[in-house]
Amino acid sequence: MWCSRLLSYPLSWGQCSSYRARAALAQLNHVLEAELESIRGAGTWKSERIITSKQGPHIHVEGSRGEILNFCANNYLGLSSHPEVIRSGLEALEKFGAGLSSVRFICGTQNIHKNLEEKISRFHQREDAILYASCFDANAGIFEALLTPEDAVLSDELNHASIIDGIRLCKANKYRYKHMDMKDLEAKLQDAQKHRLRLVATDGAFSMDGDIAPLKEICSLAQKYKALVFIDECHATGFLGPNGRGTDELLGVMDQVDIVNSTLGKALGGAAGGYTTGPKALIDLLRQRSRPYLFSNSLPPSVVGCASKALDLLMESNAIAQSMVAKTRRFRSKMAAAGFSISGNDHPICPVMLGEARLASVIADDMLERGIYVIGFSYPVVPKGKARIRVQISAVHSEDDIDRCVEAFTEVGRKHGALP
Repeated sequence: MWCSRLLSYPLSWGQCSSYRARAALAQLNHVLEAELESIRGAGTWKSERIITSKQGPHIHVEGSRGEILNFCANNYLGLSSHPEVIRSGLEALEKFGAGLSSVRFICGTQNIHKNLEEKISRFHQREDAILYASCFDANAGIFEALLTPEDAVLSDELNHASIIDGIRLCKANKYRYKHMDMKDLEAKLQDAQKHRLRLVATDGAFSMDGDIAPLKEICSLAQKYKALVFIDECHATGFLGPNGRGTDELLGVMDQVDIVNSTLGKALGGAAGGYTTGPKALIDLLRQRSRPYLFSNSLPPSVVGCASKALDLLMESNAIAQSMVAKTRRFRSKMAAAGFSISGNDHPICPVMLGEARLASVIADDMLERGIYVIGFSYPVVPKGKARIRVQISAVHSEDDIDRCVEAFTEVGRKHGALP
């Protein structure tokens, strides 16, 4: 075979196929490099800083001297490096091994998995629970298994990407209502009356804005229009509500929310894992039909052990969760007094709104120079023109930690024109 149109000398069939493959790869690289350069040019490139210590309020970062104050982890209760949580993980590792090398329904269910599921359902005061490798998987697995073309799902427009992707996988009729707009939700519910089941899906607490869904109003509309209510509690479980059960407890609607998805990878030890908790019939169905559950390996025993101990600590006392309130208010009030615009309300997610992606990036870099670890968020993680630095308060931050962070923000903000 000859490739005379490509080269001036003959090639065998195999050589010609190899050349074409390399040409296709070269074309792909050209496309990818152009796309990557556009990201860099827009100032939205996301670099990964390398931490050389345990997760906590004080960490060590490669390239930086001394301890760095960490204000951007989801380690809300400070349990990621809690000695009892670590000890429990080590004990589970030694007793039950590194992993199961199997999915749950074949030979991947240990008694510690069932015990953790029972503990989760008891904590949330639900009938049953099912574990996943992550809450992203839990969200990917529920809508497709539950809803059919006869049904409808109504989703807040600012829901987390995992909810959006999970809804895309299902064949239900899809409605998107304006962010926390109850008039728009009611209009969509009225239109959805023609469908068999109606499921309202919302984040309990929205991770980029620090605002809390109006669950009382959502549940009232759901009752009026005979709809089910689903909430994602990743940024609420463990620290919102009197006992840390989440936004449904905080707003007094635990008996009106039907399905809760959440994570073990934030406040509850910070390792990994997610879950769905709700009616037993739903959990039974997910064990039969939820693809991320059926085709993913079981949670490693060490992760199960850590999460189980985190839940024990939380159910023994609500003191850690309650300590978040005063610290969150301290940061928010001091930042507002300095002249910053802080999104959300009374949530430990405290987005410092800056607008421009480049400004958020350079301020975050300068904050690290001053010993404060924060990260700028910009498009496509947040809408264009709404770049921010998302500060997250932890129960293990001291008042001095918070004051130092505010002082650094004030200094850097003035330097870059974000403050007068």
